[in-house]
Amino acid sequence: MFAEELLARYLEGESLEIVLEHSRHVAALALSVCARLDLAADERNFVEEAALLHDIGVCRVHAPGIGLHGSHPYITHGVIGRTILESEGYPLHALICERHIGVGLTVADIDRQQLPLPRRDMVPVSLAEQIICFSDLFYSKKPGRLSERKTPGHVRKKLASFGADKVAVFDSWLERFDVV
Repeated sequence: MFAEELLARYLEGESLEIVLEHSRHVAALALSVCARLDLAADERNFVEEAALLHDIGVCRVHAPGIGLHGSHPYITHGVIGRTILESEGYPLHALICERHIGVGLTVADIDRQQLPLPRRDMVPVSLAEQIICFSDLFYSKKPGRLSERKTPGHVRKKLASFGADKVAVFDSWLERFDVV
């Protein structure tokens, strides 16, 4: 599959294995959502590809716990991924990279948290973006815990630290996607 080959061009060793396993879990859940919503085959294929590629930007971040020794803060992996995938000719996949952090980041979030990110809204807009963002919330990239699916309660608790509005977005997706 082209997505896995593309990941292998940017990541290697332990970090590639971690990102691949994480992304496969995210893709599997995303495909379950697609089935629940009865999306067409071409939409499902796109969601699967984009789910596999959503974390490609980690290749340039500093996260030694998962074998990454780049120079950028982890929070920037979405915008880095967008840049990579745009340069590779995948502009729609690129938007998913940028918009998959938490339940999305607004300019207000960026300002309030003083994040080292461009001042623009990076919230999932399309259905595919929302499905992948939702699915990503259930899996971490922590070695030894990659296959553990978080409960909705665990996801809510983590999102609550960023505001009730973030939990509300998650809950609306949970109700709409109805797969957990």
